[in-house]
Amino acid sequence: MKKRSVDILIIGAGPSGMVSAGYLNKQGISILVVEKSSFPRFSIGESLIPRCMDNFEEAGLLNPLKNAGFQKKYGARFIKNGRVREFDFSNKYGNGWDWTWQVPRAEFDNILAKENQRKGVEILFETEVTSVEFQGNKSVSRIKDKKGKIQEIQAGFIIDSSGNGRVLAKQLGLEAKPGISAHSSIFTHISETMRPEGKEGELISFEVLDTRTWFWYIPFSNGNSSLGFVGPNEWFDKYGTNTTETFYQMLGQTRYYEKRFNDYDFLFQPVRLKNIAKAVTRLYGNGYAITGNSAEFLDPIFSSGVAFATESGLLAAKLALRELNEETVNWETEYTDYLKRGIAVFSSYVREWYNGNLQRIFFYSDPNPEIERQICSVLAGYVWNETNPFVKKHQRIIGNVANLIK
Repeated sequence: MKKRSVDILIIGAGPSGMVSAGYLNKQGISILVVEKSSFPRFSIGESLIPRCMDNFEEAGLLNPLKNAGFQKKYGARFIKNGRVREFDFSNKYGNGWDWTWQVPRAEFDNILAKENQRKGVEILFETEVTSVEFQGNKSVSRIKDKKGKIQEIQAGFIIDSSGNGRVLAKQLGLEAKPGISAHSSIFTHISETMRPEGKEGELISFEVLDTRTWFWYIPFSNGNSSLGFVGPNEWFDKYGTNTTETFYQMLGQTRYYEKRFNDYDFLFQPVRLKNIAKAVTRLYGNGYAITGNSAEFLDPIFSSGVAFATESGLLAAKLALRELNEETVNWETEYTDYLKRGIAVFSSYVREWYNGNLQRIFFYSDPNPEIERQICSVLAGYVWNETNPFVKKHQRIIGNVANLIK
């Protein structure tokens, strides 16, 4: 069995792992990325938010993404019972990027991986981590490729960016019950040959069917569009097991988009995911850090998934590098506490969305421009800016404003 040693082993070649790899490669660190799938491969999480752009830029990955021609995302639109509320990222509170992208993740993730490979990062595709043993802050991992060849990897640190694979969470028994209500999702793609011009064919939109159930429409620059529903598990239980029939029936529940997609065939049979929120008991340990969806996934309503993936991937890489350089790192304060502050803000917004308070603010007929700017900054992913009252006071301010409106 072949044995080798690296400074840092990264599990997963999604956005979180690629941001970690991009940053560490710039620092001259010996790294190896192990990815279970072959690329390009489909992934959900197709709507980004502006905070991602800071992280891609720092990891040296922004330019190839800019050259790819993805559909630019300047904001988001929310629709309910004929009322429409648009948020423009250029009209947000504070500094930060004013735009980002809507992306087919297969192509997007592949560009990130290829750029890292071009810069010398080794990525082993179709290779699975089968076991991990820690010896102090060092680790020995066994990996197996598609031909069954096994290697042993000694690493000074592991960054687990395995997404829904949740490698270390499963192996170390770190799975936890999420703090967000049990929701399911179902989604597919269409080739939208009769897409409207302008905003109707470019802007990501969320149509609210009822307080806890909503539909997404995400148009891509390649002519395809992503369609999906999110709702409580009991709402999904009303439908049958044939996901294609189910999806057409659900489309019949929309009002704004009623009949627009009825004549399209799905590019793949709609996929249903149950209990989409995920959590872990801890985000780090002796010799490892868990990032992205491997650590925490809230809910797709505000497109926060890739933002937290890249934020945690970049931060884990910086702290791991310091630790390898024999600096003292307080992982609880510098990693867990920092990430949990951002997660707590978005968690409040998700909860207040599903209890109706945030929807009451969104669809109020006489919105306050300053409140809209402050909320827009949160939607853009700047959830660590505590000069923003809708960040600093997130636990109570949404309910207070909703009660004033009511």
